[in-house]
Amino acid sequence: MGKSRNSRRGGAGAAEAVVEPVDGGLAELIPDRERARAWTLLIDGAPQSYVDLDDPAHLSFEYQRRLGHVIDLAAPAGKPIHAVHLGGGALTLARYVAATRPRSTQQVVEFDAALVQLVRRELPLDPNARIRVRSTDARAGLAKVPDGWADLVVADVFSGARTPAHLTSTEFLDEVRRALKPGGIYAANLADGPPLTHLRGQIATVAARFAERALIADPTVLRGKRFGNAVLVASELPLPIAELTRRAASDPHPGRLEHGRELTDFTGGAVPVTDAAAVASPAPPPSVFR
Repeated sequence: MGKSRNSRRGGAGAAEAVVEPVDGGLAELIPDRERARAWTLLIDGAPQSYVDLDDPAHLSFEYQRRLGHVIDLAAPAGKPIHAVHLGGGALTLARYVAATRPRSTQQVVEFDAALVQLVRRELPLDPNARIRVRSTDARAGLAKVPDGWADLVVADVFSGARTPAHLTSTEFLDEVRRALKPGGIYAANLADGPPLTHLRGQIATVAARFAERALIADPTVLRGKRFGNAVLVASELPLPIAELTRRAASDPHPGRLEHGRELTDFTGGAVPVTDAAAVASPAPPPSVFR
């Protein structure tokens, strides 16, 4: 497939879009006209990441802000952590960790090697950031993480706007638990719409492997009124529920946190997903990206 690339330099120094085929489809880096060195990454028209090179602590997408709250509360403020990111995109969350928790050590697993090359070239990482990027399957990359290494594992993997089936099962979560330190935190970006079968199944799957769980999402998504993202958080130790609730509620697009009995009731009798029964998450309706 041929390469198509527009210059980043427009009239009067304005940045222009970069358009280039990658392994997962057509990647577009669209400049933000309001922020001098900020870009949105789209793959086949679906927004994937937003990065501000001048302010990597700025999180634009609502689901990334919710994951940012989890990162903020995963350890005392500013303390370096060991983090694993399954799914890289434009490396937004790895940049966020590096900016807010200097000297953190991070591993990013991103299957799309061409996308990694594009991002490294056009949106270069801070050379002082301790971020290692592996271009391999997320589950295969996770298997290479040493036992008990990670304070935090973030799963944000989409292929064709769907989470691959092999990243939705109890066997996958066994690998997550193996890689986490005792009391470490797992956070997953999930996407679903009515009747929320996938989301309920993922909550049940996490409940089979972690003692503590919480879910953060837009209330309209939780009511099954529209397709959208939800952040599922889990740990063996109690989660910072009160502070997560406060932060989610104070976002520009307020989120609601469910946990405990309410989350169990929301699951509605769904059963844990195993490798043998796993399917990819549902494809978003075309109207989501209009």
